[in-house]
Amino acid sequence: MDIESTVAPHVFKAIQELDVEAISKCSAAEIRPVLPTLSRISLLPPLDSSKKCADERIRILATLSGIEAVNSIVAWLSIDFHALEVDVKREQQIRSRPGSSAADSVLVQSLQGGLSLEFERGDSTRSLRLVLYELFFVASQAADRREQGVIYSELFDPPVYQEKICDILCIALAELPALLNITEVIEYLLHVRYGPWIICRLVANLPDNFREVCSALIANGERQEDEGPSFQARMKALRMLCQMNPSKALAVRDKCVELCRMPALAVLLTLPEPGQDGSDIVAFVSGLLIGNDPNAKNWFSLFVRSGQKRKQESHLALQALRAELIRQLEALVPPDDQLVASKVAQASVMLRLFCALRGVAGIKFQDEEVTLIVKLVTSHPPPSAAGVHFVSLGLCMLIACPTLILQPEHEKKSVDWVKWLVQEEAYFESASGVKASFGEMLLLMAIHFHSNQLSAVCDLVCSTLGMKIPIRPHNLSRIKTIFVQEIFTEQVVTAHAVKVPVTPSLSGQTTGFLPVHCIHQLLKSRAFSKHRVPIKDWIYRQICNSESPLHPVLPALVEVYVSSILVPANKAADNPINTTNEPISENEIKVVFHASTFKAGSTEQQPSLTSQLLLLYYVLHYEDLRLAAHHKNAKAYSSEFLAQLPIKYLLQQAQKEQQNLGGLFAPLLKLLATHFPHLSLVNDWFETEPPSLGTSPLNAPLTSDDIHKAMAEVSSHPLRTIQVLQRLADMPPTEAWSHAEVITIHFKSVLADHVPRRVQELYQRVWLRLNTVLPRSLWVLTVNALLLPEPGHDTLMVPLTQEDVVLDPLQVLRCDERVFRCAPALSVVLRVLQAGLAASRSHLARQLQDLQVAGTASPQELKERDDLRMALTAAQESAAVQVLLETCLENKQDKAKPGEQWALRECRGVVCSYLHQAFIADPNLAKLVHFQGYPMELLPVTVAGIPSMHICLDFLPELLSQPETEKQIFAVNLASHLSLQFAMPKSLSVAKLCISVLSTLLSVLPSTARAPFFSQTLGALVRFGQAFPPLLEEILVFLQQLGRVEMSQGALTGHSCKRGPGRAVGVPQDNVCLCQEIEDTFGQIMEKAVLSPTIY
Repeated sequence: MDIESTVAPHVFKAIQELDVEAISKCSAAEIRPVLPTLSRISLLPPLDSSKKCADERIRILATLSGIEAVNSIVAWLSIDFHALEVDVKREQQIRSRPGSSAADSVLVQSLQGGLSLEFERGDSTRSLRLVLYELFFVASQAADRREQGVIYSELFDPPVYQEKICDILCIALAELPALLNITEVIEYLLHVRYGPWIICRLVANLPDNFREVCSALIANGERQEDEGPSFQARMKALRMLCQMNPSKALAVRDKCVELCRMPALAVLLTLPEPGQDGSDIVAFVSGLLIGNDPNAKNWFSLFVRSGQKRKQESHLALQALRAELIRQLEALVPPDDQLVASKVAQASVMLRLFCALRGVAGIKFQDEEVTLIVKLVTSHPPPSAAGVHFVSLGLCMLIACPTLILQPEHEKKSVDWVKWLVQEEAYFESASGVKASFGEMLLLMAIHFHSNQLSAVCDLVCSTLGMKIPIRPHNLSRIKTIFVQEIFTEQVVTAHAVKVPVTPSLSGQTTGFLPVHCIHQLLKSRAFSKHRVPIKDWIYRQICNSESPLHPVLPALVEVYVSSILVPANKAADNPINTTNEPISENEIKVVFHASTFKAGSTEQQPSLTSQLLLLYYVLHYEDLRLAAHHKNAKAYSSEFLAQLPIKYLLQQAQKEQQNLGGLFAPLLKLLATHFPHLSLVNDWFETEPPSLGTSPLNAPLTSDDIHKAMAEVSSHPLRTIQVLQRLADMPPTEAWSHAEVITIHFKSVLADHVPRRVQELYQRVWLRLNTVLPRSLWVLTVNALLLPEPGHDTLMVPLTQEDVVLDPLQVLRCDERVFRCAPALSVVLRVLQAGLAASRSHLARQLQDLQVAGTASPQELKERDDLRMALTAAQESAAVQVLLETCLENKQDKAKPGEQWALRECRGVVCSYLHQAFIADPNLAKLVHFQGYPMELLPVTVAGIPSMHICLDFLPELLSQPETEKQIFAVNLASHLSLQFAMPKSLSVAKLCISVLSTLLSVLPSTARAPFFSQTLGALVRFGQAFPPLLEEILVFLQQLGRVEMSQGALTGHSCKRGPGRAVGVPQDNVCLCQEIEDTFGQIMEKAVLSPTIY
């Protein structure tokens, strides 16, 4: 009997699949391990009564006939297992009690000559009981003494008994499944001398338990191998099981990885068997060390570190792994330094594996390994994409593993190889067709070494290798010296970088290390300025060759380029000679923002949106930094040039394409809101795309003549106009822009009488869509279209320019009066007015900043200019508000013309909405307007229509304290309307203050001024009483005082203030009217406040 042999794989497969034909072909020696299962199958009554099943049973019986051991197995299968089960239960209970001895056993009550003698002489029942008795004894010994080694057993140690013991245990496990768990039994058997061999036999007879047994053996194993015999038995058992069932070896290996147990077993199962060539050891170890599972990575790394110290299984498994890797390295290393194309990919994988073993697992390379790795790294691959990748990995490995160049011959070979890379870079890039060549990575490494950014070199190496490995900066001193002094000096780096071609069609999908990375780092280190190498043309070409999605380095490149222009490297040197880099010229930028972008049907090749956004970001960032840095000699982009850029259109496109712009939208929006607030109005962002009002017919493309004809006939043929406007509204805004001038010329046409409302709304919709393209040009066209003729002339005034509108935004309101009774047209005009005021504020602020940057004005003069700027801004905005309020007054035409009252009401709502936004944006504007005052008949309109009018309660006490009676009258009436609209504690306090002020003025005002003043404030008392009934007592007391004063004044003049025809002729008219008004006020208070049923 060969104790070291295992069950043949074909036998196990046959018994697992119950392949009777395969079993019948096996020899008696081969099927000897599985005789218990075959015998039990032949004796059990069949569940299948088919002829095929009967034939298979006959063939099994024929195979078993002639084998002597079958007779003993049949005898064991024939015993009384019911009685045995009862005794086994009692035996387990006895063994579980503390202090139990062998004499208390139920299975074996008396032993005459020892276990061996009894086992040889006893019958089948006796021998089975003895085996179970000894198994429980081993289990108790292992549990009580925590014995991890081999336990001496009189029955399990002799080799001659092993066949018989295996047969008995197989039958016991099959017949007593409720009492004997196979996973517990195999743990007991690991403590006996031939435990692995017995376990293999048991699993061969119970093939369905193979996975369960292997999982239990692995789960109960150590996380890292130890040197004890228990571990060696467990390892041997698992290896024998995998040899018996080789198809499940990889599943067992995966279980080791899943549970992070027994790494030596996982390695040994992966290594090829003697005589085999194929193995996935490289892929397996690479997956553990470079994969995304940190537990598996730490587990295997600890195995490698431990294996270099121990001399047992871990060491042996690690040595076998290294031997296999060396064998594969030898097969890859070319004899003539020319790596063939078929081995490049495998060589790249091998380099990454050794980097992971060194950097992640901490393995120490042996001399043989170092020699082979250096030979492989310094080989010359073919010019292909795989070759470029291999060279990049090899270069990073030399930096990640500095021990590779400790020997002088290895260092010389590596330096020669790097120099060869520098020479062959252009050929590799052109022949391989790869945009991201290793030349850019070489250049980038040299740049980092020159700037002593060793951490950036480490990050670059880790990014290329695809793994995070610890690289100590002090270990890079030698490789840094090689790069800086022998290969790349700083002047060579800058001169070479500017000659590197730009990456065509650069986008976020272009991977690897590119020229843009190198230029970015050189700009950060100010190398171009130091060596006077101009870089503007290269950056401009690269921006023009960019596409969507945006490469993440490009925004940073723009920022550092702008900094290199405006911020000198040495703060003490503010001399333009020290800054070599020049700003991009206006003409170069205009080429990218060519007008063909907004021409319908243009066949010219248009620049990409990414290029336009990057140049826009450059311009805005440049202006922002120029003003912030107070650079006197820096070039400033003109306002005329900035006005030609489609800033708003590009920003809206950036908002739609945020997922492809890599965070560029947020800084663009910030710069736009800072320097061009008129292009980032709140309404523009909240406004959504209006739904289509109909389906446009598929006619020929619209021409300017079609639009001109349709707009000219808007009154006579409105349907044609509606169709044309609908088609314009459904067009993309960039296509409709070519007709913007024709559309705006006919603005006055939609203001004519009998123009349908739908035409006006469609015109407004078309205008808003055009406003997303070039809004500043559209505003000028709109203002010129609505200009009134000069007084006494039939011709229009001189057309305005963008500069005119910015300098005097109030010109927007010098338009046709019909605009103020057409709500859609008024909304357009207010949009232009709001933008013009914002542009004027920005223009004035920019002028002041330019003066501050130039340094030609003293601080005192700057402060005075700033005060004047604020005063001019406030005057413009308050004048616009006053004009708009005047348009809300009702005129004679509103009363005479049918439907004009509804138009007035709608336009008042539009104006109030605009004023609400203006007051919220600047509460001081509301204060200024109300201190200036406006017609009191508009107070009900403004208080009810402007939700933010409640802020007037804050400054009403100050307005009441003004010495002018007109302002006091205005304040009292405003307070009364606010009290009705906002009945809250603050309004109550202001109302009390107003009544107190009126009482004070009653005793202060002269008799000639009393009647005009109080006749305009008595109506406010009614509103105060209506809003706050608790004030009625004070109001009535004041009315009585006022009435007595007026009656006394009449008595002093010798006349009475009574009503009727008997009134004297000499009584002053004002006194009589005021007395009547007091009585009328009292009646209104009684009616609206005291006797009103809805007051509470």
